[in-house]
Amino acid sequence: MFPSIVDFGFFRIPTYGVLLVTGIVVGLWTARLRARKVGLLDPERVVDFGVWVALWGLVGSKLLLIVTEPAYVTSLEGWKGLLRAGGVFYGGLIGALVAAVVLVRRYRLELWPLVDTLAPSVSLGHFFGRLGCFGAGCCYGSHCELPWAVTFTHPLAAEVSGTPLGVPLHPTQLYEAVFNLCNYLFLAWLFSRRPRHGSVLASYLVTYGIGRFVIEHFRGDPDRGFVLGGLLSTSQAIAIGMVLVGLGILVWTWVASRRAAPVAG
Repeated sequence: MFPSIVDFGFFRIPTYGVLLVTGIVVGLWTARLRARKVGLLDPERVVDFGVWVALWGLVGSKLLLIVTEPAYVTSLEGWKGLLRAGGVFYGGLIGALVAAVVLVRRYRLELWPLVDTLAPSVSLGHFFGRLGCFGAGCCYGSHCELPWAVTFTHPLAAEVSGTPLGVPLHPTQLYEAVFNLCNYLFLAWLFSRRPRHGSVLASYLVTYGIGRFVIEHFRGDPDRGFVLGGLLSTSQAIAIGMVLVGLGILVWTWVASRRAAPVAG
């Protein structure tokens, strides 16, 4: 809809980039507030950790995009496209995980309180990121005849993301933005209840996995990949894995708490 906040032709500020940075900043700020409120972690360490994980995730997503699409680095226009592109999910995930493992050991952080503190902020940051996707026209939906269908008209959306122009589509970016905002409110509430360590992260994995699986049914962009002979998109397969891991953590934390509980006698 609005790929650029500022566009002078020779210079433009992309909407996606601005909202992505906004999501990271707001997410880190809220994580810092939670860390200070609970007192189990140094708030400044939490922010430092989050910044490095976000940066490594961005770098990893771009690097894997270059590996899968070498044309990005063969021309000046390709480099410009690389800066505008969001990157590859798997590369971002690998980069973030590498940074997390290194920093947890280096800073000697407590893993479960740390991930529980950050989990709600991931959903909040994702909310802003999906608004950026809507502005850029990427991650668009399939054909839609419902009253809330959106029609993209900006030629830059088609140029950067291959977005169909003049066609009513499901606003899947907004579906996921609303879902992530609701998920943030739920996870922040859950964190305030002081549940068992690991429960907030596990709940995020379960809720986001279910939400993403459902929203994938309305996606129309062709570059998501499919598995099991086209039965599931790659993102749906990952979502199933997230739900299973989240349920496993919830069971593990419940069993651990039962074993640690004093026996009445």
